[in-house]
Amino acid sequence: MIKTKLTEMLEIKYPIIQAGMGPHNTTNLAAAVANSGGLGLISGIGMGYLAFMEKPLFGFTEKTPRKQMLRSIETVKNMTKESGGVFGINVPVAVEFQSISRELIEAGLEARETDNEVKKRMKVIVTSAGNPEPFVESIKESGAYHFHVCPSPYHAKKVEGFGTDVVIASGHEGGGHVAHEPVHTMVLLPEVVKAVKIPVVAAGGISDGSTLAAALALGAVGVQMGTRFIATKESDFHQPYKDYVVNIKDVRDTILAKGLFGKIRYMKNPGAQRLWQAEQEGASETDLFNLEMAGFAAIDKGDIENSGMAGGEVAGRISDIPTVKELMERIVKEAEDIIRDRLPKFIA
Repeated sequence: MIKTKLTEMLEIKYPIIQAGMGPHNTTNLAAAVANSGGLGLISGIGMGYLAFMEKPLFGFTEKTPRKQMLRSIETVKNMTKESGGVFGINVPVAVEFQSISRELIEAGLEARETDNEVKKRMKVIVTSAGNPEPFVESIKESGAYHFHVCPSPYHAKKVEGFGTDVVIASGHEGGGHVAHEPVHTMVLLPEVVKAVKIPVVAAGGISDGSTLAAALALGAVGVQMGTRFIATKESDFHQPYKDYVVNIKDVRDTILAKGLFGKIRYMKNPGAQRLWQAEQEGASETDLFNLEMAGFAAIDKGDIENSGMAGGEVAGRISDIPTVKELMERIVKEAEDIIRDRLPKFIA
């Protein structure tokens, strides 16, 4: 069994985190990952989009971000009660989103403060896509672990100085929002590990046992996966979205286009290419935002052709839709086999 600083600090079975993948609902997925021995994350960004959309999408039912976060936390708590699974929330903290970020984080802290079961098992708040400093003190005072997603050693050192507990080093090949600089995980991860003293989790391009083993070899204490978890039976994503991930056969079949907080990596389809083309032609921020929202609305209707489906380059390596439990057991077993059996053969 693979044991790392991550499994020890969170008391989880596997060093695997399910990424928060906004604007989609990840409530069921977070519960399934927690029940299977990993860290499941409730994605907050889609709850923030409730402020921009005429009606809730992706299975959200509440009208405000705060109420939706509280409901999702309660749902995951109840779905993981029997297993005692560990979960957390993911909230972007970009400047454009900061008032909503505060509302979502405060909802998470409120749930921990008022419910002992939540305090015991909702152990992590992950921030991303911005500066986490305004939120560090309140998260730390609550007793929760604070993880932050970083695209560079510079940013990792900075958030370490703020007092965050773990850095998630996210390479440019990942799906959804990515950094402007095209630095990929193989280069980024060892440099972040070298730059900070706190534990580092690898993200971007992770999908199987070989990439888990590689991340551990490069100094990570675990991995965070997004696109791989989309294509699982329990994920909240619509079936046509899951099928699209599986049907991509080439790791080059993604495209970068403008998003609310910067570039988003989408899987190539007419909707994403339309957004990319509009950006190349100098469309206004308002027009690009409206196209982005239209792409999300199309996903909710099952309109794959006109949707904007975020996904990483690793989609080209995914070929099945297992249960979360089957996937995680397979990944860890493969990593164990590589570390224990395959790699020692290279040493004379």
